[in-house]
Amino acid sequence: MAQDLQEIVELAADLLGAPATLEDRDFHLVAYAAHGDTIDPIRMESILHRRATEDVRTRFERHGIARATGPVRIPADAALGQLGRLCLPVRWNNVTYGYLWLLDDEERITDAARAMPLCERAGLLMARRARERDDLGWRVADLLSSQPDVRAQAAAELAESAALEPPLAVAVLRTDAPAPLNPWMLPHSVLTTVWQRDHVLLIPSGIAPRPVIDRARRLLEERGAPVRAGLHTGSSALDAVHEGWLRARVAARAAAPGETRDWTSLGVLRLLRTAPDDALADAVRIPGTLHEHPDLETTARTYLDHAGSVQETARALNVHRQTLYHRLRRIEELTSLSLANGQDRLTLHLALTLTPHLDHS
Repeated sequence: MAQDLQEIVELAADLLGAPATLEDRDFHLVAYAAHGDTIDPIRMESILHRRATEDVRTRFERHGIARATGPVRIPADAALGQLGRLCLPVRWNNVTYGYLWLLDDEERITDAARAMPLCERAGLLMARRARERDDLGWRVADLLSSQPDVRAQAAAELAESAALEPPLAVAVLRTDAPAPLNPWMLPHSVLTTVWQRDHVLLIPSGIAPRPVIDRARRLLEERGAPVRAGLHTGSSALDAVHEGWLRARVAARAAAPGETRDWTSLGVLRLLRTAPDDALADAVRIPGTLHEHPDLETTARTYLDHAGSVQETARALNVHRQTLYHRLRRIEELTSLSLANGQDRLTLHLALTLTPHLDHS
């Protein structure tokens, strides 16, 4: 009997003599097998982008495939370039976990029911994997708990199961789309959970983190929300995941929408990890009303970012030097700080760097 999903799809393609594609119930690609050169835009889209479009999903679901217990024929649509196909529901214990698609434009397949035992086997495997993912997701959430004993227990159980191989990379994706990521779209050894509104990914050694983060980002961006991502690498043991998560979420806070920031690239922004926002806001607060003048704030930040170079700052702001000198005098007046004093410059630079990333609620 087939032991993995790719083998099941290949067996089905050979058994029924047609190209086969296995997708989960959200129409994400799980496996596919060629049989001849037959293809249409829908199959190509699924293979290239690892999922079908929402339009295709809506169109096919109108044929009742989500409730079907046996093969469903989907007719061709010449206007869309869509070939006729058969849909075999992949179910286990009366739950639909996915669909096995077979291109059959000429309706040569008359005994598709022969492949239903393969679909049942695929349903069992998909149900088992879903359960394993759920169980491991709970363990990952426990690794992020604020309670040391809960973290220690989760680390011990995950170590015993050998589900993760340190050193680990911890990634955080921040977005307004809190629904969990579809695990079928991520490598099987990558574990994910949602914790304190963070999408948290644990990526074991041997897997490059950036492509995994990019794939997860695309899944979240499909929901219409921008995504900020942070990464911390080198968590040498499971009991270090909690700290890795805290650092990765700081990196995500510092990232722009659509960007991934690494903890090692943050520089002074790592101070965001050292204290609560209100304490940091109080520590870096500067006197005066500079915050009421966004143009002067930008000037001060640019000047300090360019190490006090008038020439480079004027060029970056596209202003005349005399205009810049005037602005710098106004900054000193508003803050009671001297830009000729190293400590004052450090105080102002820290405030301007950290404050935009602090939660002032």
